[in-house]
Amino acid sequence: MQTRNLIIFTDIGDTVIDEGTEVRTTPMGVVHRADCIPEAKETMLHIYERGYTIAMVADGLVESFRNTMTENGLDHIFATWVISEAVGAEKPDQRMFETALSNLGLTEADKPRIIMVGNNLSRDVLGANRFGITSVHLCWSPRYPRQAAEPEEEPDYRIYHPSELLPLVEKLENRLHNER
Repeated sequence: MQTRNLIIFTDIGDTVIDEGTEVRTTPMGVVHRADCIPEAKETMLHIYERGYTIAMVADGLVESFRNTMTENGLDHIFATWVISEAVGAEKPDQRMFETALSNLGLTEADKPRIIMVGNNLSRDVLGANRFGITSVHLCWSPRYPRQAAEPEEEPDYRIYHPSELLPLVEKLENRLHNER
């Protein structure tokens, strides 16, 4: 497997998992099962199989992510799991991104080669932009705004379907390779 320069931080809810399919014991309780967004599982597996480092950077409960990632066969693709319950903060708090950076043994110098993929402009995109990494907004979910409420919520890239992520990742990887 080829080593890649680009590193992918990704949210999970309405980025990989369809939040509309979540089954919980209580309204805000642990998610016991959920389905992936169409083509999200295949896209994430292709990105992993091509040698990219993927870090989960998600808000929620650790057990929920264990359940849904295991059920959908994605638990093995993440080099680190950064989950708000364990960190004690939620995105856009910089601690979420700093924890992922630290867990992967990366430094400030690595930020130009990191992207954050997420569905939420006020958490994923705002957090990535403030942290100084490339933001990718997956405009898939009808549950979240698609227009930035403030300039800091403007993403660097927009995609509208999970299958658009792999071509974007490869384009950004090629750009990094050509800059070296």
